[in-house]
Amino acid sequence: MSHVFPRHCHASLPTAVAGDGCYLIDSNGKRYFDASGGAAVSCLGHSNAPVREAIKAQIDALAFAHTGFFTSDPAEQLADLLVANAPNGIDRVYFVSGGSEAVEAAIKLARQYYLEIGQPERRNLIARRQSYHGNTLGALAAGGNAWRRQQFDPLLIGVSHIAPCYEYAERGAEESLADYGQRVANELEEEIQHLGPETVMAFVAEPVVGATLGAVPAVEGYYARIREVCDQYGVLLILDEVMCGMGRTGHLFACDGERVRPDIITIAKGLGAGYQPVGAMLCSSAIYDAIAKGSGFFQHGHTYIGHPTATAAGLAVVKQLLDPAMLPRVRELGSLVETALHSTLGQYAHVGDIRGRGLFWGVELVEDRETKAPFDPGRGLAGKIKKTAVAEGLICYPMPGTRDGRVGDHVLLAPPFIMSDEDPQLIADRLATAINIALS
Repeated sequence: MSHVFPRHCHASLPTAVAGDGCYLIDSNGKRYFDASGGAAVSCLGHSNAPVREAIKAQIDALAFAHTGFFTSDPAEQLADLLVANAPNGIDRVYFVSGGSEAVEAAIKLARQYYLEIGQPERRNLIARRQSYHGNTLGALAAGGNAWRRQQFDPLLIGVSHIAPCYEYAERGAEESLADYGQRVANELEEEIQHLGPETVMAFVAEPVVGATLGAVPAVEGYYARIREVCDQYGVLLILDEVMCGMGRTGHLFACDGERVRPDIITIAKGLGAGYQPVGAMLCSSAIYDAIAKGSGFFQHGHTYIGHPTATAAGLAVVKQLLDPAMLPRVRELGSLVETALHSTLGQYAHVGDIRGRGLFWGVELVEDRETKAPFDPGRGLAGKIKKTAVAEGLICYPMPGTRDGRVGDHVLLAPPFIMSDEDPQLIADRLATAINIALS
């Protein structure tokens, strides 16, 4: 009998014992193509030699030193490398152990920033419906997924939620893409006015929405309008790139694809590529300077922030992501994935939408393609697809509740950046088989 507290108490899971490139291998020798990188984590696959060697070398030199007493070379070098390649204005990096911690740090930094500059009335945070920002209480409150929030709602801080930019399901029949994007972006201004402009501290959003919507990018012009509104009302723009950042969309920072400048960015997952638990919150020099010239102390922290071994792994990962051939290769492979998905699944009666960017793709399943009506949630379609895909030797990320946290189903794909030209078709074929079996 296992004494591990699993995600699901009644799940019977295989035991992973090895990794080989894009594959995970269980104790029976079965190989699984990791087409979702776990949860968009394993961007460099499961047997990357430079990252493993960097971890070993760091442990041999220094495994851990608490940041209350020391800094470390890998943390300093990784921060320098991230800032050198970050959007304009980003100047400081606060290392954490994962995405939820990064979002918590971002929310708390936004609040403290306004205290430091003499605007203590700014306390309100605005986010979007069907967003996901993490599972700690602050991050969960920011997230807009009703199912994840429901049982913990009495514990959550109040956060306002406006519409996502989800044109497949929410654009009007007679509405152009440009008009739709401006309409939903303008909801931010309306909510700021509703709450009181002097009370709003930040707006948080995923540049490409991951887990809860299934790789949904915004339409052209949406983020330009969001930035205008934030600037007009003195609101900080927090972009959550925990899932979509670090090369996943074909840019080191996903916001580069939107040509938008954030005030705070959160990253994790691909930063450590699964080799170490590491994330980061990055902020502008203006925000950092307000702290430095004010109290001089960010009132936040965790034991393992700036962990030398974790940041050594992150440094080895980012160096590979910045290889001149890497991000163009991600974009090239992304085009192959798009082609394979459309050619294999595009005419399926129950495939409503195929969307994404780089190596970040979503397939939304519907009962009726014409009306875009989702399946009855009682059917448990996402769970069935996950089970049948695993049986086919494919790891993917099916999720229910796409539309509102209760109804709708999609499959998220986030394969390793190291796969071959033939692997996109392998993914599409195995996913097609899994969908057919789940729907039969």
